[in-house]
Amino acid sequence: MDRKKNISMAVIKRIPKYYRYLKELAENDVDRISSNELSEKIGFTASQIRQDLNCFGDFGQQGYGYNVKELLAQISSILGLDKEYNTIIIGAGNIGQAIANYTYFQRMSFDLKAIFDINPKLIGLRIRDVSIEDIDNLESFIKNNEVDIAIICVPKERAQGVCDIITSSGIKAIWNFAPVDLKVPNDVIVENVHLSESLMTLSYLLNESKITE
Repeated sequence: MDRKKNISMAVIKRIPKYYRYLKELAENDVDRISSNELSEKIGFTASQIRQDLNCFGDFGQQGYGYNVKELLAQISSILGLDKEYNTIIIGAGNIGQAIANYTYFQRMSFDLKAIFDINPKLIGLRIRDVSIEDIDNLESFIKNNEVDIAIICVPKERAQGVCDIITSSGIKAIWNFAPVDLKVPNDVIVENVHLSESLMTLSYLLNESKITE
């Protein structure tokens, strides 16, 4: 049985946090770490860490712990960061420009190839040496280039139309910052980042903490 098929989304959501902490440990020349020591840094229990990692393979040795660089390499592979992904951004507004300028995004495996926008004042400008193209060229660009991921940063009312163009052009992965739930074919993966919902969650938790004081 392939145990990877039964991994819950909750576990998958925790894996990037392991990557972030292990990368920091490796950069600080830490050779090995136990699940208890990792627990103190990350905030998950040692048992939770062992269970999560066990979903993907047998890592670490009893009495030795984890080899930091080896575990980082394994998690990098699990996350697909040992591959390079050609990426485009649709929408060169504040969010689109912030993502294009995000240096950590560039240092990972996401190679930004182009940015698209409808605003003629932005077309032709460059962000970190990436050109802003006319959105009318979006479909032809996708068809003539191997694009793996599209990042949607357009207003709500335009998001589905953009989504339809990119999915019909063959893109299978979307990072969606538009405040709308996109309708996509079954073979297309969408990761939503709804900033307003995150902020409302924070507001709720703050409100609850004041009620219980």
